[in-house]
Amino acid sequence: MTSGIVSALARTQVGINDLNFFIQTDAAINPGNSGGALISLDGRLIGINTAIYSQSGGSIGIGFAIPSNMVSNVVASLSGGGKMVRPWLGMTGQPVTNEIAQQLGLRFPSGVLVEAVYPDGPAQRAGVRPGDVVRAVNGREVTDIDALRYRVATHRIGDSVAFEIVRRGQAQNVNFSVEVPPEIPPRNATELSGGHPLEGATVGNLSPALADELGIDLTTRGVAVLQTRRGSAAQRFGFRPGDIVNDINGVQIADLPQLQRTVTQTPQRWRFTIVRGGKKLQLQINR
Repeated sequence: MTSGIVSALARTQVGINDLNFFIQTDAAINPGNSGGALISLDGRLIGINTAIYSQSGGSIGIGFAIPSNMVSNVVASLSGGGKMVRPWLGMTGQPVTNEIAQQLGLRFPSGVLVEAVYPDGPAQRAGVRPGDVVRAVNGREVTDIDALRYRVATHRIGDSVAFEIVRRGQAQNVNFSVEVPPEIPPRNATELSGGHPLEGATVGNLSPALADELGIDLTTRGVAVLQTRRGSAAQRFGFRPGDIVNDINGVQIADLPQLQRTVTQTPQRWRFTIVRGGKKLQLQINR
């Protein structure tokens, strides 16, 4: 048995997987220990060992474990043939920096500044607005959007949680319902044909549910590339499953019908804007 201390809770920005919320500990977690129990000194299971930070492959005293309450929710979701989905916030945000705190008149930088809310999503229905600062969930402080997702993800679908928000300098509470992301609009997966660079790509309407499957921001808009046929134009030109087609020749792509209409054109030069791994990329193809 190895003893140690827990040095941080709800650690985000670790970059290990999309359940990006961890207990950080200096108790030794060695290669082969992933999936093992992290227990307290009185024998309670508090986490499942997952990864270490190391430059050599050996333990240097920084290990990460998935919290047991997250594991419990995942197991409950998968029991009975279910699937794991991230709770849908229906909003995007960024950490409150010193500069943002000064602009908003806050005494100190803390919380998540709401940048956008999804129409008729759970955040909008709860009364959350762009410009609000979410400070805590059920009384527990949050510092970035991943920490906010973690605090919501520790509850089961259908639960109600309380958000403490600051709006125009005034603190208030709103009740937020934990929901699964909907597949609206339906993805309508379609393989494209014709003499254009996306020939051979199977694409679909992007919805919060599909965004969850692809592990991207749930408010992302556009049309998703689901797969590319081997040897097709789409594969030759470098399109990949998970790419989001955002713009073609200056036309913002909102849905599959619009993409299908746009690729029927015959320009001398194709210019694509795609989102890959959270970054926008430009692709130019000459006929």
